[in-house]
Amino acid sequence: MLQTVDPLCHDSIVDRPRIVTYNLASVDGRLTLAPGVSLLAGDNRWTALTSEVGDPYEWVRQVHDPQVLLEGSGSFLAGDGDGEPVRREARGTAARPAGEHFLPDAVIGVPGRRWFAVVDGRGRVDLQFTEWPDPAWSGWHALVLTSEAASPDHLARLRERGIPYLVVGERHVDLPAAMSLLGSELRVRTVVCTGGGRLGGALLRAGLVDEIDIDLLPIVIGGRGTPALFDAPPLGPDEWPNRLDLLSVEQLARGRLRLRYTVVGRGPETEGRWQEDLRSSWN
Repeated sequence: MLQTVDPLCHDSIVDRPRIVTYNLASVDGRLTLAPGVSLLAGDNRWTALTSEVGDPYEWVRQVHDPQVLLEGSGSFLAGDGDGEPVRREARGTAARPAGEHFLPDAVIGVPGRRWFAVVDGRGRVDLQFTEWPDPAWSGWHALVLTSEAASPDHLARLRERGIPYLVVGERHVDLPAAMSLLGSELRVRTVVCTGGGRLGGALLRAGLVDEIDIDLLPIVIGGRGTPALFDAPPLGPDEWPNRLDLLSVEQLARGRLRLRYTVVGRGPETEGRWQEDLRSSWN
């Protein structure tokens, strides 16, 4: 387990799994072709451009052996994801106290259980599966990280479908606390985030990212508002960028590159270390 200083309580140290972000991106860092295109569904152009990539998840699973693949709600929802929460009524499911997790032993107690987890603080994603239907993904089960802003009906529907959830945060998912709970409650050691720029950006700003992996496609997309890597709020005047150390570069077919970086940290101390490393590399 790794440790992170909770950004909401600087005196609090949070134990958590190792967290890696992985994305397919254009040379200019775009994750899809235009605003309003679902990251998971994509469109015919994106399918054509990535037709020779193969299954990127296969590489992720071989290299990192994650217990969790993490997506954001924006990967499922077209547009900016600010629509109203789903409020269909659930039937035949007993109510639970607000803020209580749902971790049924029949699901979480399965040996070797792994998770396809969705960060969905407001209860907008209507998951239609419990376990991944592909036999190659046997044992992978849906899991929702949500907050107290999700409606009781939405949580009841998850229970009705047998989908575990963790309630972490009041209006939004408290990511440091959620990652800590993945380790303590579900014995997760490694999380790979394959979600969009908002989730990646939130993890980065919270100091939760340990490694950044990018499969760089030889295309340039552009476009104002097109989803991009680490789409976080701008840095403040006293905030520093994250410094990275290059782990590896792999040249793939048809001009693609696979880049792997470890996240060093941010702040004046990492700036000085980085400049010292540069000087030593020149000598």
